[in-house]
Amino acid sequence: MTDLTLYHNPRCSKSRAALQLLEDRGLAPEIVRYLDTPPTAEQLSEVLSKLGMPARALLRTGEDDYKTLNLSEPGLSETQLIAAMVAQPKLIERPILIAGNRAIVGRPPERVLEILP
Repeated sequence: MTDLTLYHNPRCSKSRAALQLLEDRGLAPEIVRYLDTPPTAEQLSEVLSKLGMPARALLRTGEDDYKTLNLSEPGLSETQLIAAMVAQPKLIERPILIAGNRAIVGRPPERVLEILP
């Protein structure tokens, strides 16, 4: 079986539901509590590559920091957006399941099942 990693926020109902779906299938992913241990810019770039999406698509636009930091500015580069998420990890959409070279955002939580081997 492919190693599984779940970027998880235990206070988020969607994240808890995704973890429960995995556990119900006998899977025990490595849990990354990204709010406690934020990813580095390099790690987040790798996650984005596995997701096949730009940094902007992973931003939580409803967060106050999104507005405060003017992250809606279209001229911001990938590097700037990634730096913002590293500095303020609550801006990262969750949960994210990584399975080998693939990843998916678990919104809705059932989406995590799409990349299971």
